[in-house]
Amino acid sequence: MSVFSAPLYPGVGLGFLVLGAFLHDILTRLKAEPQRFPKFDLVYSKEHPVAEPVILTLPANGIRLRFDGPEQRLRLVEVIDFTKNRITYNDKDIAKASSAQGSSTSPRAGGEASSGPAFKNIYHRLFGPTYAGEFIPSDSRDGVGTYVLSYPGIAFNFPLPMSSYKPDKDVVSLLSSTTSQTATSVAVFSGKSWAAARETLWTELLPSIKSTPPFSKSKDVVPDEISLVKIHGGGRLQLFRKWTNNSIWINLGETTVQDLVIELGPPDAIYRKNDQRMYIHKNRTSSHSRSRSSGGDYKRPDDLTDTDQSFVTSGSEDSDDEAVEDEAVDGLSGECFYNYFYQGFDILVSLPQPPSRINPSQSKVPPDQLPGASIIKSWKPNRLVATKVVLHGNVPGSYPFNRHRRSRWEIAYLDKTKEDLPIDSETPFGEIEEALREEWKSTYASEEDAQKRQRGMVLNRGWGDSPGSSCEFLGGWEDSSGGINTKKLDGNEESTTTLYGFPGLVFEVLKNEYVSAVTVY
Repeated sequence: MSVFSAPLYPGVGLGFLVLGAFLHDILTRLKAEPQRFPKFDLVYSKEHPVAEPVILTLPANGIRLRFDGPEQRLRLVEVIDFTKNRITYNDKDIAKASSAQGSSTSPRAGGEASSGPAFKNIYHRLFGPTYAGEFIPSDSRDGVGTYVLSYPGIAFNFPLPMSSYKPDKDVVSLLSSTTSQTATSVAVFSGKSWAAARETLWTELLPSIKSTPPFSKSKDVVPDEISLVKIHGGGRLQLFRKWTNNSIWINLGETTVQDLVIELGPPDAIYRKNDQRMYIHKNRTSSHSRSRSSGGDYKRPDDLTDTDQSFVTSGSEDSDDEAVEDEAVDGLSGECFYNYFYQGFDILVSLPQPPSRINPSQSKVPPDQLPGASIIKSWKPNRLVATKVVLHGNVPGSYPFNRHRRSRWEIAYLDKTKEDLPIDSETPFGEIEEALREEWKSTYASEEDAQKRQRGMVLNRGWGDSPGSSCEFLGGWEDSSGGINTKKLDGNEESTTTLYGFPGLVFEVLKNEYVSAVTVY
């Protein structure tokens, strides 16, 4: 295993581990270098996976990363074992290597290990004087607490006997003893000091990683990320860009492929597999006989929940025979998914389909006054357009975890929750379902009719890719090599979910009541 070596940028990050980076991006990078990062542990709350922080530990590299739950952005970088890495600041080692006689496990060259950054080296040579730090007592029997020495964007933890601490002592006097000269860990964060940063650690608006080194020096042109998708009903979605006031619109049935590429850039992959295993719930032969229905009966209806065709890359289903592939594409009239893995969503591109109906609360609004109506484009029957959008939650513990970046969304036409919060990607499905039933209650004949229409359909993602083995229509998931999970579950992934449908929306819900994905059509 090669040693992890990286420059430290206070307030910015550690090498490519930049504050503000997405969990999906970091995991994808780590998995691409298995020799350098052979193992990582992910810790999250099973009850509240998108509300509580997510902790990613690299035990072989002595690194710990903390992400917030809602956005899954990197908020804190910690070096917790200096024997397993080489950290530099302004081309100088933070911790000097020392001879490790008889050690065969140290990743440093020549069997050298590091005991951690020395106080004198930090305070005198690297960072210079700073204000008095913070002493944190300990309940342990050894009577040793922690003294946090803070600089803007970086802090060092030193062990300090509680008997030695006195508030009126200066930092040099406190950390001059031999037992506390070496730091046990270092943290990189955004803030003037660790004490001040703790208050807003999980909620602060972090700058774009494009504006921070080393990314600011890159010549690559990367579009601003989509930070929020507002669902306005009737097939209209408003996509907001982070750090700007700009937004773009997707009008299902009208927004063209050219429009998507101009606004979002080319997709990360294009997926052309056509999954028909759910069509039985929509199309039935009128005679109810045993005879096989003709292929013409299996046209793609608008409200089917074939959301999972988008969960794989295009490479897994590409045929070696170009003639066969062309024939399949012609049969689909060009229908395919545009996969935007690093934006958190997929877009189904096909011939124009009528979007879902307007929700009741907007039914009396003139069409030209509806949100997004001013940019509606002309309808052309033979032009490929966006007809469906799948927004992925990237919920830790779910089977498709790390397929996509987490996409945050909000149902704009629904009233807020009891806590005066919007109905969004962090709202438990029970509250979403209650709000949607209230919105659409006028369209149901009775409460019994409403419950009948909104019955859940169980979906299992852990079974094999066989139409006869389950009702899960994974669409080649097992053939793909990306992502953090494999076909064989290790007991930590939740493979069984439930689908719930409402006009224009299909929700895939985990057992903990959080939404794994929502399809807008």
